[in-house]
Amino acid sequence: MKRLAVYCGSATPADPIYIDTARHVGRTLAEKGIGVVYGGGRLGLMGAVADSALEAGGEVIGVIPDALVGSEVAHRGCTELHVVSGMHERKRMFTDLSDGFLTIPGGVGTMDELWEAISWAQLGYHAKPVGLLNAAGFYNDLIAFNQHMISVGFIRPAHAGIMVVDASLEPLLDKMAAYQPHAPIFAMKADDL
Repeated sequence: MKRLAVYCGSATPADPIYIDTARHVGRTLAEKGIGVVYGGGRLGLMGAVADSALEAGGEVIGVIPDALVGSEVAHRGCTELHVVSGMHERKRMFTDLSDGFLTIPGGVGTMDELWEAISWAQLGYHAKPVGLLNAAGFYNDLIAFNQHMISVGFIRPAHAGIMVVDASLEPLLDKMAAYQPHAPIFAMKADDL
């Protein structure tokens, strides 16, 4: 994996575990020679990932909608900063520029990005690993809900392993590097669905 799209919040929660996690992610990816593709912001966890990766000598590519540039939240210190027309183009660029997706704590936008990466993987728009860092148990309920969707049958057995989960970054990166693509829906016959 040469580059990972990192999905995370633009907020800074009161508990320092979240900003510390973001800094650890940015620094570790840079130290491993993995470039960061992210939302292009300078605030919150986004800014912490970018700043830490840059401080460690890493590549940081920001992709930000023009409306947010006007709000002065763009990180002007990125290796590259792409300004796009909207969120759909942003997520498409994340997919095109990265070799996988790494989600750390965040809010609604982070969930949108995570679920779209999983959905696109199920369909066959990409065959890249989708990692979820469950830092401080932040995603316990989401992981349980994903397991519930699997057990009920809304996620097919062939797609149950798309979301790769770990509570620690290094083992998660190892799992993502070992990820074996699944059979996408586009390649299945009606009887398999």
